[in-house]
Amino acid sequence: MVFKFMDFEKNFQQWLASDELSDSDKARLASLTQEEKKEMFFCPLQFGTAGMRGVLDLGTNRMNVFTVRRATKGLAEYIKTLGAEAMERGVVISYDTRRFSSEFSIEVAKVLAANGINALLFDTVHPVPMCSFAIRHLNAIAGVMITASHNPKIYNGYKVYGEDGAQMSPESTNKVVKFIDKTPYFGINEVDANLTADNIKGLDNVKVHEHITVIGKSVDESYFDTISKLSLSPEAVEKFGKNVKIVYTPIHGSGYIPVTTILKKMGITVNVVSEQALPDTEFSTVRVPNPEEADTLRLGVELADKIGSDVVIGTDPDADRMGIAIRNDEGKFVLLNGNQIGVLLANYIFLRKKETGTMPKNGALVKTIVTTELARALATSYGVTTFDVLTGFKFIGEKIKEWEQSGEYTYLFGFEESYGSLVGTHARDKDAVVASMTFAEMVCYFDSVGKRVYDVLQDIYKRFGYYVEKARSITFGGLDGMQKMADIMAQIR
Repeated sequence: MVFKFMDFEKNFQQWLASDELSDSDKARLASLTQEEKKEMFFCPLQFGTAGMRGVLDLGTNRMNVFTVRRATKGLAEYIKTLGAEAMERGVVISYDTRRFSSEFSIEVAKVLAANGINALLFDTVHPVPMCSFAIRHLNAIAGVMITASHNPKIYNGYKVYGEDGAQMSPESTNKVVKFIDKTPYFGINEVDANLTADNIKGLDNVKVHEHITVIGKSVDESYFDTISKLSLSPEAVEKFGKNVKIVYTPIHGSGYIPVTTILKKMGITVNVVSEQALPDTEFSTVRVPNPEEADTLRLGVELADKIGSDVVIGTDPDADRMGIAIRNDEGKFVLLNGNQIGVLLANYIFLRKKETGTMPKNGALVKTIVTTELARALATSYGVTTFDVLTGFKFIGEKIKEWEQSGEYTYLFGFEESYGSLVGTHARDKDAVVASMTFAEMVCYFDSVGKRVYDVLQDIYKRFGYYVEKARSITFGGLDGMQKMADIMAQIR
């Protein structure tokens, strides 16, 4: 494919002339260099199956209220084609702790409402898995999550989900994109509703406009009740949960309340990194809010050393990925990669189901094609069938849906090397809340049999052999970078 560049100067002048921009916005545009103009206006922010993500700033190639409204208008037009029932079912809207996340979520609600589509807006910060759960629980037609996951603070994004709670399918996404492409950046209607993060906080199932309902506590309680039933070792938790030493950090993100709530509900004591407990749009204690990086979990490790803990759990800003650090035989903390975390969770789930006699005969593990083959060896030893899917958690969700309809296999666990996993079938995207719950319970269980998590990992290696994987990220920046990526993908396809 050839990447089509827009007339950036024409776009720039249109924005500069718009009466929807404030004086400060226009001053910002007037200060741009020619190269900055190109970067910000040479193309529309790309919208794919995972929605869109970009640097926060003015411009067609940036995340701002105008690109958010435009994307939402395109989504609204698509939903209209599905009929009155779809419009009535509505769209769940959630957001994380990033810059402008709450403002963008309100913009989404107001644009949808102006198009006669019901908006189900969370009252405060909620993570990806709770958005996915709410779509299914409330029978919504779609969902929007304002987040840029674990990217640096200058980014934000717009993720779109289908009615099954999984990221929107390529077919539906293509239809949405066609509507977006026909939509201008300005003149998009919104309802006149006085909504702010402060005045909707704490509301639960309250209609604040004909087409906007604020949701909260009731959905939260249903989510916690649902995932608490996924517990595999209640006896071990009852015996060891209160005295177990586990450190948790939400890294200033949306995981703080749900993770601490479910652990408290289960009876597991957790020590939270206080410096990273509260929301912070700047993620000021870390370089990037990515639990895959050792520096991001540094404060957690320091607290663990102070209290004598062997395990540190971290979740990223939208709580769809979980990072883990554990103490090794030398007394030092080592950071686990996504493959190791997934294998440990799979081993625990399979082991407990076998021990409790609840292992189905047609049990299945789902992983992506780039995820460790150690998972297959482990699953086979338990009589569990492994399925490989393409990269992207939506493909794991598709397998769950397929088996719910056919009954051919029973989904037990799914994960990918990029630190995402799903225990249970309550959601259709990665869930670091339930992963944190399961990992904490796993610590209690192995405490009850005299083992540490590090010991369990070494036992797995001794049994199945040592597997080593390495991911390499390649960055393509700017206009040339986008064209180069497009050329590479065209050759591969």
